[in-house]
Amino acid sequence: MEEELLALKENDIWDIVSCPSNVRPIGCKWVYSVKLHSDGTLDRYKARLVVLGNRQEYGVDYEETFAPVAKMTTVRTIIAIAASQNWSLYQMDSKYDSSLFLRKTSTGCVLLLVYVNDIIITGTDSSLITCLQQQLKDSLYLGTLTYFLGLEVHNVASGVFLNQHKYTQDLISLAGLQVSSSVDTPLEINVKYRREEGDLLPDPTIFRQLVGSLNYLTITRLDISFAVQQVSQFMQAPRHLHLVAVRRIIRYLLGTSTLGLFFPSGSLIHLNAFSDSDWAGCPDTRRSVSGWCMFLGESLISWKSKKQDRVSKSST
Repeated sequence: MEEELLALKENDIWDIVSCPSNVRPIGCKWVYSVKLHSDGTLDRYKARLVVLGNRQEYGVDYEETFAPVAKMTTVRTIIAIAASQNWSLYQMDSKYDSSLFLRKTSTGCVLLLVYVNDIIITGTDSSLITCLQQQLKDSLYLGTLTYFLGLEVHNVASGVFLNQHKYTQDLISLAGLQVSSSVDTPLEINVKYRREEGDLLPDPTIFRQLVGSLNYLTITRLDISFAVQQVSQFMQAPRHLHLVAVRRIIRYLLGTSTLGLFFPSGSLIHLNAFSDSDWAGCPDTRRSVSGWCMFLGESLISWKSKKQDRVSKSST
């Protein structure tokens, strides 16, 4: 460990200083990961020294938290704008953490979005983009945006197509459903799942893993948002029937793994929003489920399916 830190110091990545007397050291560890291309082939090996934040105590080590990370709605919005204006999309991998920058110049503008240390660059000023790439020479320039946080980006003549095909295939493998038959809908029609129906799962681990993975898949799959919201209610004490529902969602993905979002070029940049809700749809709480979606021109950028906080006494 000491040799690794000394090597980092020699490379001027950071300076090692003494801990102030009024600061309690927390500790750290190395995290190693394997980065893959969208086709599953090896991209590179990666190592990062991270702080053990789980050893911090609220009120002693900190009082508030802040993570400068762009939301996925922002990522989709940037891609939608770039597609509508026919801007080129580039990606970089940086050691710097930030969120979103916009710089205007006499010849145009440049947008730079950072998700932890993965960067998307787009805009109209190609000379400034080149300058940014040179200034961030310590970063790894990866070229045209094709694969970002598990999202596959396909540039076509009519716009940009976004999906999670490889991620979906990995999820199907995790569930062990590679040779199963596909179904036409993510949930059975007119079926209501209750909290205490059926036998408890002896080990809820796989249920929680699958539902967590499905939640990440909703980044590009609006069509499963309601189904995932339904099964997410049972994370604390899942039952066999709930696992059957999760496996059905994944069987639906078997036949639709290439679906995703399309952001057309030439689309006007104006917002449209739509919303709806059922009436006392939850059989356990009698609360309703609301759903909404937002379009930037013809591009779908944000949506949600969520159980309401209170029981409605009127259908108005």
